[in-house]
Amino acid sequence: MGMVGTVGLVLHPQRDSKKAIDTILRWAADKGATVLGLPEEVGRIDCTAVPVDTDALVEKADLLVGLGGDGTMLRTMRLLAGRPTPILGVNLGKLGFLAEIDVDELPKTLSAIDRHEYTIEPRMAIRTSVNGTEMTAFNDIALVRYPGHGLANVAVTPSDSPFVRYSADAVIVATSTGSTAYSFSAGGPIVSPRVEAVLVVPAAAHSAFNRALVLPADEQVSLHVLPSSGRLAVEVDGAVKGHLAPGDSLTVTAWPGAAKVVRLGTTFYERARRKLRVDGSIEAD
Repeated sequence: MGMVGTVGLVLHPQRDSKKAIDTILRWAADKGATVLGLPEEVGRIDCTAVPVDTDALVEKADLLVGLGGDGTMLRTMRLLAGRPTPILGVNLGKLGFLAEIDVDELPKTLSAIDRHEYTIEPRMAIRTSVNGTEMTAFNDIALVRYPGHGLANVAVTPSDSPFVRYSADAVIVATSTGSTAYSFSAGGPIVSPRVEAVLVVPAAAHSAFNRALVLPADEQVSLHVLPSSGRLAVEVDGAVKGHLAPGDSLTVTAWPGAAKVVRLGTTFYERARRKLRVDGSIEAD
């Protein structure tokens, strides 16, 4: 047996993943490997994957495979945050930044991983505490206004040094991974995942200063909701996880190398060109 004795599955909640699962099960049967999945996910599909709880999935898997898109990959990364277990993303829909392969490439990819013929792309996370609950994000943590309520008026303090007050529809704190997500749509820079940096980006800024900040990973950044602000939602990787009122604060810290994503040759720039439809610069006459 190679290095992969147990494969764990994380499934998209709606996309059809049966073809991919059947492919993984056939590969595992040939190799004498075990395939695990969460009961509520593999239970939707007639397959022989072994249902286990989240703790067992995380503890026992030598490789975790996220079947879906970037949202599924983000959930897989959060499950394994802080562990050395490699994560393979399999695309079941639109091209994403995190998924590495399509379903048809699964057998040769699993065999390559089994032979340890792959590289690891470390992915940084960011963490904060909302109402006493610790939160981890691989894309972003955003303070977002409610429609019809006041703007997000937020003071940004990196490394205990007050710097700027934004008035915006949202204030986004993003990782390099998240630079191609909400941060990008708000006008933030594209950042290679090899750069361990924290981005602070206002969305639809109403203030005179509307530029993004790029901070080093070893500096924490605090966000204070100003008295003039409306009530804000706290979104963690796109899901609302809490709320802040004027006078509340949260602090975001970086977690370098929190997840290990499998790569087999594609580069970040190739994926970004395809996803963002970058055509290159216009040649001078």
